[in-house]
Amino acid sequence: ISCISLQWTPKRSSSLPLVVSLFWKGTRTMQACSFRATALSTLAPTRPVARAFTPVVAKAADTRKASTQARHKRLRKKLNGTAERPRLAVFKSNEHIYAQVIDDIAGHTLVAASSVMKDLKGTLESGANVVAAEAVGKKLAELCLAKNIDKVCFDRGGFQYHGRIQAVAEGARAGGLNF
Repeated sequence: ISCISLQWTPKRSSSLPLVVSLFWKGTRTMQACSFRATALSTLAPTRPVARAFTPVVAKAADTRKASTQARHKRLRKKLNGTAERPRLAVFKSNEHIYAQVIDDIAGHTLVAASSVMKDLKGTLESGANVVAAEAVGKKLAELCLAKNIDKVCFDRGGFQYHGRIQAVAEGARAGGLNF
């Protein structure tokens, strides 16, 4: 038992109920028993009541990934890609970087580029560095201009605008995209 809470509620002067709540250690259940006492020395249980115990839940920002997802959720409330100005979404993993241009109204990916593409994979030493990110940005801009897309809004995906994310943006700008 990790915690015992007592609640004393007198209803009549002769018979006083006493509620004892027992929280079992390591579980999420709580066992509550009511006792009727005519005197403090004699306690007789009346009926046990089982209730679910809701523990305190940790906030979503406890882990790095959860923080990134929370930031991305806040960003997505403000960013929305249209056919005239689609959204350039960037995602980075430990080994690769991915970028795509999305029309959110139609729900279609218009153009995509990543460090796992055959065109880029052979020329890149690693898919997880700034050089690869800049190459992905330039390749994406090239594919966008081929489809007559020159204006985009940049969605950093909840990641900080630094390092590989910044390199994708600079590569796309160098390739001819405006944002």
